[in-house]
Amino acid sequence: MIGELREVETLEGHSDRVWGLAWNPVFPVLASCSGDKTVRIWERSPLGSFLCKAVLEDTHTRTIRSCAWSPSGKMLATSSFDATTAIWENIGGDYECVYTLEGHENEVKSVTWNAASSLIATCGRDKSVWIWEIGPGNEFEVVSVLQGHTQDVKMVQWHPSMDVLFSCGYDNSIKIWAEDGDDDWHCVQTLNEASNGHTSTVWALSFNAMGDKMVTCSDDLTIKLWGTDNLHSDDGFSPWKHLCTLSGYHDRTIFSAHWSRDGKIATGGADDAICLFVENEDGLVDGPMYNLLLKKEKAHEMDVNSVQWSHMEKPLLASAGDDGVVKIWEIR
Repeated sequence: MIGELREVETLEGHSDRVWGLAWNPVFPVLASCSGDKTVRIWERSPLGSFLCKAVLEDTHTRTIRSCAWSPSGKMLATSSFDATTAIWENIGGDYECVYTLEGHENEVKSVTWNAASSLIATCGRDKSVWIWEIGPGNEFEVVSVLQGHTQDVKMVQWHPSMDVLFSCGYDNSIKIWAEDGDDDWHCVQTLNEASNGHTSTVWALSFNAMGDKMVTCSDDLTIKLWGTDNLHSDDGFSPWKHLCTLSGYHDRTIFSAHWSRDGKIATGGADDAICLFVENEDGLVDGPMYNLLLKKEKAHEMDVNSVQWSHMEKPLLASAGDDGVVKIWEIR
């Protein structure tokens, strides 16, 4: 193992566990969402420290589980246990809730924007995945309600370059959804135990910068890497296959996995630890495909719920925990 994960700053202000984090893709801004029903917007000052610039409150009535910026960095979506997803717009430095998406029966667990900012997906405890289209004047319209999971859906994530949607959850599976010629969305592949997949709840998934590899993490204490050969195949969809399984690094549920632009995978879990992995470059055919770069024990005092890399030139890692704090890290 090489290097050290150095804590740059601890951001305090939430009064309950912090569930989700999202780095703005354009500005040096981080959003955090919490069981305290608020979202905090942290902005990096010219001196490098992060200041809370806004607290988004009085919109959601229960825990906010997930937040996601639009690719332009102008809008933020937040999904809540109150069964709604709110769309916030930065208007002259003030964040206003401009739209509320309703339809899920109960808790909404995750929200994601596609690369073109034309589609949003949400998922929830009601086992469904919803796809919304963004029309002129920020009007949102439901284009599809996907019923394929047999239990609570934990996360949805659009592919970084294609309008293909990935979802994962309590039924131990990852489902891949694509549109056919008739504007109908359907499941084109399911990655589960039969395909070398997870044997327990799949909590999160993330893509590498190229979009040809995916990492998933689970309650089964493993991290799995998946690959696809041909992203832009003529027949529309190229199946994903299992590449390798990393195990023995976390000894409790792994809640979050995120891939940085420069190829590092961060994971966080219920063992309060953060691990970083890098692809093995030594070319051994039968060696591990990914190596542990470092492990930070006691990264938080309680469960690590989210780890997210920034989009900056020198990526920072943000982590959020049940201890109610957000931490900013750098690799030394």
